Amino acid sequence: MTNILIVYSTTDGHTLAICRVLEQVVERHGLAVTLAEIGDAERLDLAAFDKIVIGASIRYGRHSQQVLDFVGRHQAMLDARPNAFFSVNIVARKPEKNRPETNPYLLKFLRQISWHPRQLAVFAGKLDYPRYRFVDRLMIRFIMLLTHGPTDPRTVVEFTDWQAVEAFGHTLAEM
Repeated sequence: MTNILIVYSTTDGHTLAICRVLEQVVERHGLAVTLAEIGDAERLDLAAFDKIVIGASIRYGRHSQQVLDFVGRHQAMLDARPNAFFSVNIVARKPEKNRPETNPYLLKFLRQISWHPRQLAVFAGKLDYPRYRFVDRLMIRFIMLLTHGPTDPRTVVEFTDWQAVEAFGHTLAEM
């Protein structure tokens, strides 16, 4: 049976929610899936997996340093098997920024690494002001003001295109 590892880095939990949908889609194809938070993935034998997928959220315009470090440490292992990367960010709510070739955060990430993922995707995340800490809520509201997004501090909006997530899951199963 083909084993797929999906490594994720999440700030508020939405990237994990996306990973769980990917897991369901891939398992429907008869493949085994292991989900691992980026810190826990370091303890796994990556060579035991046939395919490796990394998903990461952004906060304040950057992916976690842990993601960059993981990719740097394991680039040879990633290059040796089918692999993919996806980014989760609120700017992807805009149609002109929801593709790998147009999303500024994904493009910035790819410039920071020497790994070239074979499959790429970008998914819009979730805006959940009530859940954020005070400072984060203020900063994100300011960013939303600048980018013409929702600023009401009671707002909870899920921008994720779940059909696109499912389609990417099929891509992962077939790569």
